[in-house]
Amino acid sequence: MNSRNYQKELEKIISENEKDGTIPRLLLHACCAPCSSYCLEYLSQFFSITVLFYNPNIYPEEEFSKRAQEEERLISALKTKNEINFVQCDFNPSEFYNAVKGLEDCREGGERCRKCFELRLRKTAAYAKENGFDYFTTTLTISPLKNAEVLNEIGEKAAEEHGIKHLPSDFKKKGGYQRSIALSKEFGLYRQDYCGCVFSLRRDMDMRRGKNE
Repeated sequence: MNSRNYQKELEKIISENEKDGTIPRLLLHACCAPCSSYCLEYLSQFFSITVLFYNPNIYPEEEFSKRAQEEERLISALKTKNEINFVQCDFNPSEFYNAVKGLEDCREGGERCRKCFELRLRKTAAYAKENGFDYFTTTLTISPLKNAEVLNEIGEKAAEEHGIKHLPSDFKKKGGYQRSIALSKEFGLYRQDYCGCVFSLRRDMDMRRGKNE
């Protein structure tokens, strides 16, 4: 059983940086605007943030574009202490399909999802290192459906590989997920009804068909 409290670890890092009087540069991988909302509101008090929208898993391309546009709209609308920048990576779904080849029939939340997390967090770590950031992390831990232990484990491994600091997180803690719902309503954010990839879309459609039969 995991005994680590990632939120407390994050708070300790924030406290140490505040004592030093520093505002570190943070590269924040974002999956969508609703998940980003609370993360940005919270983290922008303590970090200079650049949001990295790298999600080759999203299907179809129209959905990718819609989520990216909503992310930019949210960043523009938020009133934050420190400036937030935005970087959108090109839509390249072959990166995702190559990463999960052979795992197409895995259950949602299983090994296919882990490979997807690894793909996105390694890219984030590499970008953070190449562009002089102090830390990187992801908004994915805000979801009640995502395992924070797995995501932090992947993030820490990517940090070791690239020589960059990973910022521990479990953003669903301390009412983070509930706050993201409230902020989504406040800003009228588009809230998708599936995780992002074609496999999660099919699963969602199958579940809805089952309820209607």
